[in-house]
Amino acid sequence: MDVNNDFLNGELHEEVYMSPPPGIQHHLGETVDTPVETNARYYPTDGGPFSDLNVYRTIVGSLVYIIVTLPDIAHVVHVVSQFVTAPTSVHWGAILRILRYFRGTQFQTLLFPSTSTLELCVYSDADWDGDRHVRKYTTRFCVFLGESLISRKNKKQHVFSRSSIETEYHAMAMTTCDIIWLRWLLADMEVHISSLTPLHYDSKSVIQIAKNLVFHERTKTH
Repeated sequence: MDVNNDFLNGELHEEVYMSPPPGIQHHLGETVDTPVETNARYYPTDGGPFSDLNVYRTIVGSLVYIIVTLPDIAHVVHVVSQFVTAPTSVHWGAILRILRYFRGTQFQTLLFPSTSTLELCVYSDADWDGDRHVRKYTTRFCVFLGESLISRKNKKQHVFSRSSIETEYHAMAMTTCDIIWLRWLLADMEVHISSLTPLHYDSKSVIQIAKNLVFHERTKTH
């Protein structure tokens, strides 16, 4: 308004400053390539209490809405959303890292090339001690059709596991169920896949158990 008055009615002899409401602007610093630090673990007791609960909850709510189109941040958003009742400075730092990741990747997109082969390839893993606060493990997998990511999952289970091998084997079984479902779905869409679907896993013990046709209660799961 003052600028318009200056343009129409004369000179403006005072400086006018405009600033957005608190929480709208923040100096994010340099951009980052990943939404979360490698091997990061967050607990309710990390750091001191964060002062502005409304800002924290507002940003988390926006991030939950955004993950519909940005699945690469689903895991870390799920983590920071667990602390909306009592966030700390460490949790706020995790949110700022997500925003810095946004700024650095805002012009990047997923590529679905027309020359890609119609073959499924799956990667799966489980984290037995990822959440030491509630002692529940997390299963995750991602499915590629050719070079394109078409499905992913990262879920904290509702049950407890007695060993890491049991956790890994259960994750592999859940991933296999999703592979079967996806193959049937693609067949209904007239995408027929004749080859076997490779499932990549990083536990030799689980792979050996899966190959063994004999399974009984004495199978070692340590």
